[in-house]
Amino acid sequence: MGTFISYLVIGFYFLTALILMVYGLNCYLMVFLFQKGKQRAEIRRNCILKRYSSLKHAVFWPKVTTQIPIYNEYNVAPRVMRAVASMAYPKGRHEVQVLDDSTDETSGLIDQTAHELRKEGYDIRVIRRKSREGFKAGALAEGLKSARGALIAIFDADFVPPKDYLQRIVPFFLEDERLGLLQARWGHLNQERSLLTRVQSIGIDGHFMIEQSARNWSGLFMNFNGTAGVWRKEAIEESGGWQWDTLTEDMDLSYRVQFRGWHTLYVPDVVVPAEIPEDVGAFKSQQFRWAKGSIQTALKLLPGILASNISVFKKVEAFFHLTHYLVHPLMVMMAVLALPVLLMLKLFLNPPAFWALALLLAMAMAAPSTLYLISQRASYEKDWLGRVVYLPFLVAVGIGIAISNTRAVLEALMGHESPFVRTPKKGDREFMPYRIRLPWSGFLEIILGIYCAGSLGYYLAAGKYLVGPFLAAYAAGFLFVGLLTLAHASGVSR
Repeated sequence: MGTFISYLVIGFYFLTALILMVYGLNCYLMVFLFQKGKQRAEIRRNCILKRYSSLKHAVFWPKVTTQIPIYNEYNVAPRVMRAVASMAYPKGRHEVQVLDDSTDETSGLIDQTAHELRKEGYDIRVIRRKSREGFKAGALAEGLKSARGALIAIFDADFVPPKDYLQRIVPFFLEDERLGLLQARWGHLNQERSLLTRVQSIGIDGHFMIEQSARNWSGLFMNFNGTAGVWRKEAIEESGGWQWDTLTEDMDLSYRVQFRGWHTLYVPDVVVPAEIPEDVGAFKSQQFRWAKGSIQTALKLLPGILASNISVFKKVEAFFHLTHYLVHPLMVMMAVLALPVLLMLKLFLNPPAFWALALLLAMAMAAPSTLYLISQRASYEKDWLGRVVYLPFLVAVGIGIAISNTRAVLEALMGHESPFVRTPKKGDREFMPYRIRLPWSGFLEIILGIYCAGSLGYYLAAGKYLVGPFLAAYAAGFLFVGLLTLAHASGVSR
């Protein structure tokens, strides 16, 4: 029995390592697809924008409804409302819906700001519901009922769209009548605020500059990121509308729209700056929602995707896309099982086999960092070298949130329901201190970090150096995020 358990643990450990390796190596494919499609996509975008550069025929441009879903966003509500209202577009063809579910003083501030904007001549309405059914998705669905625009732009409360946003987006819908969704790139308002915001900005850039581009330019499924995008109203309605049986209603609708034959487009040239969570509790809460929602969406949509007649490559990449957050429970399992495997396994590799395996593991471990490195060079041509010095901290944070995200994945797999928890925004008003404190997760992360450090010591003492870099990274990551969690929970903000 003991031998069977040993084989089971060892087999599970190496299977986990293999799966993590495959997810890691897929990052190289994303980089390749990005580099391959970049020039052609850029030429096409520029040709379309040049064709529609003149606004003299703008009277024929479609009416646009911009939706701003808000829930207790006192610190940022006026800023986004004014930025959205002032976007340049033909007079009388842009309406703004403020979808207000707030339960605090935010509602009064919204009414005051809306009144001021109406006096300035802007078409802006405040829509309130009797209940928060469906949370953000429910609010968007409610607003859609009365939206007069053929195109629906959506901005979360912490985003500040540039004045020419619609002028640079709408031409693509005029060019392609089957374009159902266009996503712009997220920028960062507060990336220099702290080490945590700097590393988050690099992670966001990796997704938006490389992954979104690679998927879209290669004909793969891409997703709406919940904000800073524009939908064709017809595409939303034809594809079943907003649904709230997952926490990532944006990803869910994105896939359903593409399954109905609508086209999607990602435009990295249009950047909409937004706030990055400055508190690690808020960051974890955001990641928890994305992780759980992604797995919920995978459970909902993957059976249909795998049974469809699309290409095998597209199915495989959809699987990687929807299940990406599975890497976090796999990382936790690797960390926990490393020491038992050392005690159970008596494996000695000859030098060629050792170095071959070490090279493969190193390539897999370096894959995400390579993706982020390329994204920084593509996003910041002048000062990208000064930003990549924070890559080791990004790796640490990515590892450190694995415990919280593992809980999210398990809840999704078990069908556990949880409410939509919005990410607190600080804004520029600094009036209401919205914070999310999760000190309990900090203790777990510190415990696992100490355990990984002890495991590393055992491996080094036994002369097993192959797993050393992984355990060192795990120990550093869990300890860093755990200590940061306790620091922020106690009121230390930097």
